[in-house]
Amino acid sequence: MIWKPHATVAAVIERDGKYLLVEEETNEGIRFNQPAGHLECGESLVNAVIREALEETGYRFVPQYLVGVYNWRSEAKDVTYLRFAFGGEIAGHDAQRKLDQGIIAAHWLTLDEISALESRHRSPLILRCIEDWLAGKRYPLDLITHFE
Repeated sequence: MIWKPHATVAAVIERDGKYLLVEEETNEGIRFNQPAGHLECGESLVNAVIREALEETGYRFVPQYLVGVYNWRSEAKDVTYLRFAFGGEIAGHDAQRKLDQGIIAAHWLTLDEISALESRHRSPLILRCIEDWLAGKRYPLDLITHFE
């Protein structure tokens, strides 16, 4: 069998000094994460992060740049994640939209609030993505090529 990482996307979204996180039910209990999820077959990375943000938060996310690419191995699950984190803007909100199964709520939190919840983060990637965003890491979307 060939080993393969889990390809995931995440949205790093800041508004008025607060970042959008989701509170979700996991096998490890209730955890916090950026709006994030797995890349689906045939889907572009950009379309995946737009879809995941909408499904998990009800916000219409418009990716404007790549914040970073992260390779993280969860020893507890014996799974390696390859995360593509995107930054961008919100283009609207559907407050009536039913959120994905397992999502409890979407929260706008300050960096201090997010740091205080670190023991309940889904992974160490949450703070690292925000730190990279704060450091000004912005890569053009045309760095990513999607063939159909």
